Amino acid sequence: MLTNCKPPTFLEDGGAAPSEWVRRFVPLIRPGGRVLDLAAGSGRHSRLLLGAGCRVVAVDRDTAMLADLAGDPGCTVLAVDLEDGRPWALGGGYDGIVVTNYLHRPLFPALAEALAPGGILIYETFAAGNERFGKPSDPAFLLRPCELIEAFAPALLPIAFEQGIVADPKPAVIQRIAADRRPFPAAPPGGAGRRRA
Repeated sequence: MLTNCKPPTFLEDGGAAPSEWVRRFVPLIRPGGRVLDLAAGSGRHSRLLLGAGCRVVAVDRDTAMLADLAGDPGCTVLAVDLEDGRPWALGGGYDGIVVTNYLHRPLFPALAEALAPGGILIYETFAAGNERFGKPSDPAFLLRPCELIEAFAPALLPIAFEQGIVADPKPAVIQRIAADRRPFPAAPPGGAGRRRA
């Protein structure tokens, strides 16, 4: 069980502070790198990433809460419906991708492909069991046990993974992963594990 007994942290404007999970792994993103903030919402992670010197592509279906970022030369704000069934239109070569409190499973393969070699995926959202604490409660919006590991481990190398109950900013069941798109080493000639007689 994950627990965090600190009281919720809020910004002066009343918005929620960036996720501690995201904050923890942002330093792994290449300095000055291009980062996709998918389902950016209020832009709390876009602002964190801009503050870390990243170039940000902030994407959400409704960009009203991102309007103040649209004039920032380091940020591109895009209004995109990620669930309209159209092919991935956000390009690739990202040094980092951040996704929080959002789940649309058909995007998993595109997210892994959109990372540049050495790119970092930081993903955190609700998981099965969260229905005990409130919304989301629909299984379509809750990760199954170990689902993020299973979805991304074939293409990405997990750095850290957690699932369980958190108390901050409110009680919830979450699952989160940080993973890196590193090339896997080639198998040695003759096959791995083969011994000579």
